[in-house]
Amino acid sequence: MDYKYIEQLLDRYWQGETTLEEEAILRAFFAQKDVPAALQRYQPLFAYESEEKEQDVLGDDFEARILSMTEGTTMVQARTIRLTDRLMPLFKAAAVVAIILTLGNAAQLSMQPQPSNDEIDYASYKDTYQDPSMAYDNVENALQLVSEGMSQIAEADSMTTTR
Repeated sequence: MDYKYIEQLLDRYWQGETTLEEEAILRAFFAQKDVPAALQRYQPLFAYESEEKEQDVLGDDFEARILSMTEGTTMVQARTIRLTDRLMPLFKAAAVVAIILTLGNAAQLSMQPQPSNDEIDYASYKDTYQDPSMAYDNVENALQLVSEGMSQIAEADSMTTTR
């Protein structure tokens, strides 16, 4: 028997030029029991698909089994992460650095010798004003400016809270 058509289909199959119908012809040909010895080596390739369909079929209860495995799980609810939550490790690190620096400065100051009251030279300090009434007037003016500033701030705060 001459199998030239099958050999031509095989050549086209290896070049990727066959149609779905021609591939179905090849599968049907190699599904037979009496395949020529020259073409026998290709039989497992084309018979594989039909054999595997019979072996690896999911059962009708597959969906029920998967659902039964997942029913016991609880739903995880998404939570929003705020910017402060994301930066919290950075805040903690900054706090640790601040504590270490504070303790280091305190330790450094405690190691330095402290001057006693006897060592302070009060004579080296000079007054800025020779006239005490002039000094009093300048302090009074400075306190008056601070008082006016505080009044303006209090007035601005009261206006923003009433709106």
